[in-house]
Amino acid sequence: MSTLQDKYASVISAAQAAGIAGLQVQEQDGILYVSGSAANTAAKDQVWNALGAIDSTYSASDINVDVQVAGLANGTNLTVATEESALNIRQEPSTEAAVIAHAAKGSMVTLIDQTNDEWWKVKTASGEEGFAYARYLHA
Repeated sequence: MSTLQDKYASVISAAQAAGIAGLQVQEQDGILYVSGSAANTAAKDQVWNALGAIDSTYSASDINVDVQVAGLANGTNLTVATEESALNIRQEPSTEAAVIAHAAKGSMVTLIDQTNDEWWKVKTASGEEGFAYARYLHA
């Protein structure tokens, strides 16, 4: 096992425990890539929660988690599950991008596309389209 796989062993075991299909763990150029397909948003969250226990800001540059949620069709309504504040809807899939809208905790947004594991393109109830942090979206 590599040192990265040791460092992130809890993330890998969480992915295994969550039943992530097609789980792949590979290291390349000093980055550990963890990918696969989750059966639902709760399974995806198990992997992210394990990462959050190691890196609470999710800013580690030596791991890339790409777990898509299988069977989550575009057009699905998702619930905003933030801790307290509204969810920022951004112009681009990046925390550097401009915030173009907000979605209140508990409100519904519509999935347009699972852009990548961290960012999903959504449409708010008022019709704004942008990118939201997938961690706070639940089916």
